[in-house]
Amino acid sequence: MNKNSKIYLAGHRGLVGSAILENLKSKGYDNIVTRTHKELDLANQIAVSKFFEEEKPEYVFLAAAKVGGIVANNVYRADFIYENMMIQNNVIHQSYLHKAQKLLFLGSTCIYPKDAPQPMKEEFLLTNTLEYTNEPYAIAKIAGIKMCESYNLQYGTNFISVMPTNLYGPNDNFDLEKSHVLPALIRKIHLAKLLSESKFDEVVKDLGVKNIEEAKAYLNTFGVSDNSVEIWGSGKPKREFLWSKDMADACVFIMENRDFSDTYNQGDKDIRNTHINIGTGKDASIKELAETIQSTIGFKGNLVFNADKPDGTMRKLTDVSKLNSLGWKHKIELEEGIKKAYDWYLNKQNV
Repeated sequence: MNKNSKIYLAGHRGLVGSAILENLKSKGYDNIVTRTHKELDLANQIAVSKFFEEEKPEYVFLAAAKVGGIVANNVYRADFIYENMMIQNNVIHQSYLHKAQKLLFLGSTCIYPKDAPQPMKEEFLLTNTLEYTNEPYAIAKIAGIKMCESYNLQYGTNFISVMPTNLYGPNDNFDLEKSHVLPALIRKIHLAKLLSESKFDEVVKDLGVKNIEEAKAYLNTFGVSDNSVEIWGSGKPKREFLWSKDMADACVFIMENRDFSDTYNQGDKDIRNTHINIGTGKDASIKELAETIQSTIGFKGNLVFNADKPDGTMRKLTDVSKLNSLGWKHKIELEEGIKKAYDWYLNKQNV
């Protein structure tokens, strides 16, 4: 990519896209095209076709997606498979039709089987059954990988798929019902601390409710009180977490320096599993994560693990040897990243 190349960044307001946008700007790219969902519905085939006809981007980052935690994925199953399939079908196909030089498709490591060997290598894709709770989302992302591979093989396009591990950072979703585990724990434990310190005005402001009684009743539904925070599951499952700005740096690095031909062994008869894991190659248990967040925030109450609630997959750790061999490695470790994420959340509350 040249500094003046026209780059379309789909999903620039989300956790992933906002980090990529910041990274691109910091490196001097100044011809970046973005659209909000209101301005362009990526699930609308006609609208996306018109957009590509008008803009003709040379490079495309496909970071737009419908995302959520274990509850949202399990409840809104139809929404997750439909919206994600429509978004990626439209953007990938139009990128081909309008001759984009390169596209980067972002998925998720939930594409791997529930009981995949650990750490998860790219070659484990489609070798066993998926985790049930997020199966629709995972299938949509697998379809995206195969779409990129298929267009490359049939049409000679240069579409690359990357599968980031669990991400966190600026512009994360902190919604108590729909967010992922790390931002959800930050907000829950933060609110519990405020309750314990009788900072009721701050609690009311954070939740956007009328009074502290309403706030306490609402927080009680999530197991949050002034002396304890309930956490779903046993606390034993292990998860890997990647600072979103590290992920963005990896994505831009790949777009600048690598091509589809770098993602598989030349001479392979069957070209598959060309996607690239993006992660740290390190994990922590949910209990360790919660305790680190508790220590960072300074909450003195109890963490209560509700083993009657689902744990999900017991371990999800990526093998990042392919990414490392391509020339990139993460910089921010989990403890530092949690502090950065909490600081960002506090600053957002004070705006």
